[in-house]
Amino acid sequence: MKATIRDVAKLAGVSVATVSRVMNQKGYVNSETEQKVNKAMQQLKFEPNQMARGLAGKRTKTIALILPDISNPFFPGLARGVEDIAQNNGYTVILCNSDDMGVKERSYIEVLKKKYIDGIIFATNNLVREDLERMEEAQIPFVMLDRAPNMESGCVIKVDNFGGAKAAVEHLLNVGCKKIAHVYGPQELTTAKERLAGYEEVAKQQSWYTPTLMIPGDFTIDGGIKAVEALLGKHPDLDGIFAGNDQMAVGVLKGLKRRGISVPGQVAVCGFDGVNLTEITEPELSTIAQPIYQIGELAANKLIERINLSSTHYETVELGVSLIVRESTRKSVMSGSK
Repeated sequence: MKATIRDVAKLAGVSVATVSRVMNQKGYVNSETEQKVNKAMQQLKFEPNQMARGLAGKRTKTIALILPDISNPFFPGLARGVEDIAQNNGYTVILCNSDDMGVKERSYIEVLKKKYIDGIIFATNNLVREDLERMEEAQIPFVMLDRAPNMESGCVIKVDNFGGAKAAVEHLLNVGCKKIAHVYGPQELTTAKERLAGYEEVAKQQSWYTPTLMIPGDFTIDGGIKAVEALLGKHPDLDGIFAGNDQMAVGVLKGLKRRGISVPGQVAVCGFDGVNLTEITEPELSTIAQPIYQIGELAANKLIERINLSSTHYETVELGVSLIVRESTRKSVMSGSK
């Protein structure tokens, strides 16, 4: 059985990306590491696939954007940003909807590799290190949004989830809330985990803090509705809710309305993301807004830069967020309703 690039990486004690850099003489590798890799290739009688290496240099002016769920209102704006930059640079975008399933994401990767895709932007949750190592082996540049396994190559673009969550809770305190709950997303996701940590950073300093004020909402509208029921059952006196994304915040609004609770008169509500949906709710939702379109633009620019320069270095870019105050937390409305 022929040795693979993964076998070489394991024997040399380095990553697949490092072996690829040595093989293709692209990117910096110190002499000691290069010697280890060359020695491992000799020991294993490893022969690089020259045809595959040749095809890796083929350009199709096509990139892919893999999304977990195109029906999520966060992603259309992101996709538009990617598409606009791609089009300006002469690239076509293939949109892939993975339904947040790792198996489907891996299937897309294999299909895209066969089509000699120039690069891929991942806005997905289920990729593991081995998946991205296959990308490195195939010499396909990639950009990850929000999260990525520990890698030596690729670009990760994220926002300040922790700081944004802190700003949301501090805003609710500033408008007079005395007991604030948090509806959080799936904790296997970095975004949800960082937003929960931001809430706790501020809430733990308050006399009213208790872990039972934190309820899961699964990043969905239905999850937000159910969270309201659970929270009010334990804390009927709460007067502020920070939801970890805007879809859950919409669910919170619906749940409160069903119980005849006025927003913001009795309970103030703040979300996170800044999707257009927050402008059409009643009342309109205050939110911590991500620069959604700009994230898409930056992702496309970074990917095209890596394609053109054959760049493999690891890079993380963090963007800021901003508080948008609307009716769901208006202090003037609350002060007259308490």
